[in-house]
Order: sequence, then structure tokens, then C-alpha cells
Amino acid sequence: MFNNKILLITGGTGSFGNAMVNYLSKIKFKEIRIFSRDEKKQEDMRNYFLNSKLKFIIGDVRDKQSLNFALRDVDYIFHAAALKQVPTCEFFPLEAVKTNIIGTNNVIESAIENHVKKIVILSTDKAVYPLNAMGVSKAMAEKFVLANSLYYKSSNKIVICATRYGNVIGSRGSVIPLFINQIKKNQPLTITDPKMTRFLMTLEESVDLILYAFKKGKNGDILVHKSPSSTILNIAEAIKDIFDYKKSNKIIGTRHGEKLYETLVSKEERSRAISNHKYFIIPSDKRDLNYNEYFTKGESEIRKFEDYHSNNTKIMNVSEVKNIVLKTKFFNKSV
Repeated sequence: MFNNKILLITGGTGSFGNAMVNYLSKIKFKEIRIFSRDEKKQEDMRNYFLNSKLKFIIGDVRDKQSLNFALRDVDYIFHAAALKQVPTCEFFPLEAVKTNIIGTNNVIESAIENHVKKIVILSTDKAVYPLNAMGVSKAMAEKFVLANSLYYKSSNKIVICATRYGNVIGSRGSVIPLFINQIKKNQPLTITDPKMTRFLMTLEESVDLILYAFKKGKNGDILVHKSPSSTILNIAEAIKDIFDYKKSNKIIGTRHGEKLYETLVSKEERSRAISNHKYFIIPSDKRDLNYNEYFTKGESEIRKFEDYHSNNTKIMNVSEVKNIVLKTKFFNKSV
């Protein structure tokens, strides 16, 4: 499906973008466009890959004019541009609105105007039952996916779908790079709550999910990788074991906007989700504004399901966390 096509990656200089390019550069794309506002990261990426198929465009998803320029003749979009730091979004929620909500709507509108065939939008477990500004903004971004996909559901003009992730090992702002940096500085590892759990997946698995979404995702679908999880304490102990680090941990308590555990699929979504050995595919809610029938006919199946969250998936022990971290390309580059 990608041969001789043009792909644009928004926020393409981030962890996901680099992992995607590393894999997708082997595919016979005509062109891969990296759209972001950080010229330093673009220059670093250009020098690292040295690939003539890569084209770098400076722009911001907040600016629809720059998007329209970048999207000329584009076939597919992977939309990864976002503000992802929970504490940052707590203190600057309007900035999260501008990038994560308005920016996503701009990408969708520009894609429609430029006759793009398919968009896959990156979302997060924090969008389910959101507690913090980042999660709320990503939940609203998902709503734009669902609202627009309902309008185009029966047409062949465009497919708009989303992927939803837990924590990706080595991604910007995630806990494992923080722990490694603290060890290098001979500092105690800072633990928010020892019982706090988080989903863990590798960058390679994140790429697999994106490719699965491009191949299988239909209008309004949200695709989720079934991931194991770990307590924050087990992650810390695994990293300490790898480095043979003996300094004690420091419990600092839950930070702004954090939950004890994260949810990837709500029970309401599970009642209609398609499940296979590796993924959940959550089709869009097919109800429309003709609400009269829903006063007499509801969703009786929902009560039979429970949320899919980081406390009821497989919770890895210290040894299992060590194994998954040691296998990642991120870890090999960071030591």
C-alpha cells in the first residue's frame, strides 16, 4: 500500500518519528515528509539518516497554512505532533488545547482539503477517563477523529483512525530515561508511588501498531496494542539491577495530574471492541443525533465488561522488566 506513495509525519523528529523513519525508510515510499517546528532536531535527523527520500518541512500544526503547504500530494499522514508532558500541560493547559486539540483538527481539515487517503492519529491511555489536561486534550483529539469519521464513514474519500498507547520505553519524558540519567548522576531514583502501574511497550511495537492501523484501521477505529505493565518500583529496581546500582530510592509522591493506574480501553469501549491475540480494535460509536430510540433501547452488554487497565493486565516482575528493557534499541544507545 505504500509503494510510490508520499507519507507525512507530524512531530516527526520525536521518538516515534525516528522509530517510524528507521523502519519505513526500508519501504518503497516515493517520499517521507518530516513536519515539525524544531530545526535543530530536523538537522540532527537529516544528518543521521542521510536518506534522499526524507524531506524536512518547518511548520506547526497550529498553523493551517503551513499544513496546507506540507500536505500537497500527500497520500498518508501519521499525526504524532503533541504536547505530551503531564506536568507541563497542567500548568499551561491552553497550550495543550492549541496543539493537541486545535492542531489535530487542523491536520484533519487540511488532510480532507488536500485529498489525503488516510490519517492515523497518535493518542494515549491518558485519554481514557482523563484526569489531567494532557489526557483531556488527547480525549478531545480522539473526538475529532470520531466526529469527522462519522461524516466520511460511507465514502471512499478519506479514512481517519487513531492508535492509543501506554508508555513507550525510551520515549521523550518517560520514566526509564529519567532513571538512567539519575544513575549516571549518582542520584537516588525518584519513585512517585511504589504501587503505581504503567503499561510498557517498545518502540518497535509502537511501529507495528501504526502499520497495523494503516493496513486494518477503518473510519473511526481506535486501535490498541495489548501491553503488559509494571509497577514503578519494579521498573526502578530493574534499571538498578542492570547497572548494579545500590543507592536507595526516594519516594516523592504522586505528581500533578497522575493516576495510580492507566486505562487503555474503557468497559464501554470493550463492549463493542474486536479483540485478537495482539490488538483491540474499537469501532466508532454508531449512534447519531436521533436520540429518541435510545430512551427505550440502551447498551445492556456494558455491565458484563471491565476496563482494560494497567492493574488487570499482566504485571511484569523485575526480571521481566529487565529483559524487555535490555532488548530495546533505546537502551543500547543510552549506555
